[in-house]
Amino acid sequence: MRRIEAVIFDWAGTTVDHGSVAPVRGVSEVFRNRGVEVTDAEVRRDMGIYKRDHIRNLLADPAVGARWRERFGRAATDADVESLFQDFIPTQSRVLERFSALIPGVLDTAGYLRSRGIRIGSTTGYTRPMLDIVVACARRQGYCPELSYCPDDVGGGRPLPWMCWRIAMEFGLRSAANAVKVGDTPSDIEEARNAGMWAVGVTTTGNEVGLSAQDWAALSHTEREQRAAAASKRLRDAGAHYVIAGVSELRALMEETDRLLTNGARP
Repeated sequence: MRRIEAVIFDWAGTTVDHGSVAPVRGVSEVFRNRGVEVTDAEVRRDMGIYKRDHIRNLLADPAVGARWRERFGRAATDADVESLFQDFIPTQSRVLERFSALIPGVLDTAGYLRSRGIRIGSTTGYTRPMLDIVVACARRQGYCPELSYCPDDVGGGRPLPWMCWRIAMEFGLRSAANAVKVGDTPSDIEEARNAGMWAVGVTTTGNEVGLSAQDWAALSHTEREQRAAAASKRLRDAGAHYVIAGVSELRALMEETDRLLTNGARP
């Protein structure tokens, strides 16, 4: 019987950092330090990709680019991208521990997966030093994927499938179709689809809603439904096979994907 052999989780907004707050704070701060303001919505648009690419995309945005030209009298260059990225590394590292609390349900879900013999891996848009901080914080809270990779480790980030493929090879999976990739951004979904894996999008806890647990709890029921529906649409439009509110809902999908695999379906 074919079955799911591995689940590959994202980090911020999926397993830690409800609302994916840390990367927004880091990116916003490095631009603000140059006298250029960027909105949370602008930062969140390309969340999940390698941070150097994320900064480059922001500078290529017409509105952000216009603010940069107003501030500096010229368009941003590759040197500016690299300079901002180098500033981002220590800035982000300073805030990571503050925003690395496990999202409720992660430990129970991880325990359930392991009880079924399902391997757990992870990928991220963070750099290796940043990922090491997040992994250490998660380990202290009881969560420790077997493998954790970042773009630095494989030569390219999302939406390229290379991090997922490396995990699939090291786990010795029979097929990429025997893995589920879970994340909270369109780039996570594209990564999964490009890798030939089942793509599961996360709404409530993730970047597409973009709220801390406290801010989410403060919303009315109607506001929550509207925000979750908008996030679900963006993730489905990106190609998600399934959309869930948070990883605590993942176990309900495992038997369904096993059934699909048994019947010959592929992602």
